[in-house]
Amino acid sequence: MTSLRVTIVSRIYRPEPSAASMFLGSVADELTAEGHAVRVLTARLPGRQKRPSSAEDVRDFPVVRDKQGYLRGYIPYLSFDIPLAFRLLFTPRPDVVFMEPPPTTGVVVRIICALRRIPYVYDAADIWSDAAHQATGSSLVIRVLRGMERFGMNGARRLVTISQGVVDRVQALGVRRPIVVTGFGADTSAFASDAAAPVERLFVYAGSYSPWHGAEALADAFAIFSREHPGYILRFIGNGSERDLIAARADELGIGRSVEFVDAVPAEELAPHLHAAVASLATLRPGTSYEYAFTTKAYSSLAAGCPVIFAGPGPTAQFISEANRAVRAGVACAHDAGQIAAAMTLMATDPLSTEERSALARWTAEEHSLAAVARRVVVQIESAATESRR
Repeated sequence: MTSLRVTIVSRIYRPEPSAASMFLGSVADELTAEGHAVRVLTARLPGRQKRPSSAEDVRDFPVVRDKQGYLRGYIPYLSFDIPLAFRLLFTPRPDVVFMEPPPTTGVVVRIICALRRIPYVYDAADIWSDAAHQATGSSLVIRVLRGMERFGMNGARRLVTISQGVVDRVQALGVRRPIVVTGFGADTSAFASDAAAPVERLFVYAGSYSPWHGAEALADAFAIFSREHPGYILRFIGNGSERDLIAARADELGIGRSVEFVDAVPAEELAPHLHAAVASLATLRPGTSYEYAFTTKAYSSLAAGCPVIFAGPGPTAQFISEANRAVRAGVACAHDAGQIAAAMTLMATDPLSTEERSALARWTAEEHSLAAVARRVVVQIESAATESRR
């Protein structure tokens, strides 16, 4: 098809470590491979980090970050979104915009794109107003956030998302725009299995840990597990508002020296941790309005050949169970310290062999490559631009 000018709008972009960064980078790679010109409007990297050269034109802008260097919270979001309004208004007119939440960004994108008659595609991987229930008790804040989220979504030419569960929830919010399930995957090149890496006495939780994750249950589970299996390490890698809570709970249980916290790292630096781990861990707290969410960190772990212990409700448990029909993918259990400890014991006493870890990585690359997902997203971006031209 005719070459398009595509603008990607996101507060976070590679090489800043996050699932969204890797996903958006893969979409940009696929767009440029198809001959499209890609411009990215994003936030300046924290500290003195530099962006590597790439085929897309990345334009960043200084923002306010929290003490952990993460762009999270009302003031940091506004520090990105207010300048974004002018950046998007005066950037050379693209044929289509592809945007990543938060909802405040959706509001800006809808208004500016309406003024300039630019179609946009909304990445609805999460429902932010549902997640906010775990961070605030203010019904006013939730209503305002939900209204902004609905406004941003309803202005899009179409939406893309990771699962049918999100589709159902988006429609329940009153969004009437077309929404396509494109799935989610892992950068299988960055997380490729390393058969030579020795497996250590290690469990890894890699990713964000917010209130709706309920990751503090892992401290209780690890304390139970450690009574019979001393010498293991539980390592959290990433950003999370629950860090102090988890650390305090570990100290209270007497396992503080065996629980480590590491800041978020790029995929190539995370991969060795996954190669060394007996299993990775992922959680989702039950009883929230976020039970339909998929914990995408599971894909990265499986791509590295590391099995996953998932604790909680929702589609991730079903995914792990179905994956186990083809390979040893891990264990799905309830969000319960005793059951998590039992799953840890199972993985520690009967770990995957080198051959099984290699098979797991191959299966993930074939079935859940981020490149394959990006190709499906690009089809939707191209379609949105084509429909607008008509």
